Amino acid sequence: MFAIVPLTGLLAMQGCVQTTQEEFREANTGIGEDQIIAILRRSSLMGHNTEQAFIDCVTDRTSKGRDGIDVISNQEFMDAFFPWFEARYAPTDIDELKKISRNNKIKDRLESLGIRYLVWIDGSTKRENQNGSVQCAVATGGIPACFGFLSWRAESIYEAVIWDVERNISVGKLSAESKGMSFVPAVVIPIPFIARTQSSACASLVDQLKEFIEDGQE
Repeated sequence: MFAIVPLTGLLAMQGCVQTTQEEFREANTGIGEDQIIAILRRSSLMGHNTEQAFIDCVTDRTSKGRDGIDVISNQEFMDAFFPWFEARYAPTDIDELKKISRNNKIKDRLESLGIRYLVWIDGSTKRENQNGSVQCAVATGGIPACFGFLSWRAESIYEAVIWDVERNISVGKLSAESKGMSFVPAVVIPIPFIARTQSSACASLVDQLKEFIEDGQE
């Protein structure tokens, strides 16, 4: 007799990921020792929000390393500026961001916290073109066995708009796009090969962001 069992506890190997990046600079940049940046998630009332996991990844990686930059997280920023950046009131484009940045209460709060740049991130990771399946069963005697082949394509596309609080201007845009195929062949034992596109896009965007802000002096 056979019984279907879940695929849990499997160690996934790294699949192949291809990442491309673009940069568009509008003005020179630089940051003082006592200044910080805010990593913000672009959100909407329609629910099309950038994943919090990606924002957390960018925030964590940006603040670490010899070239790390001090960061205020999305949640800390939202709490400090409540309710101006909640989904119902948050700016949805550059013109609205420029308008809300002129608010004296917001300007004073930004200055008191030492925030020099707002890094506004938009994008998502999608899984598509899934084919095949893997089924596992337990035979008489308690020996598990899995058979089949499962594959899918993952695509992570993110863009960061960088807003200079001090000059009230957009200084540039960065983008990272990662694509990859994941597959799980199974002949008795499933061996997942996972394309970690979101992680690759995060690492690429962080590398760009650090270089863009710190090495942008004219």
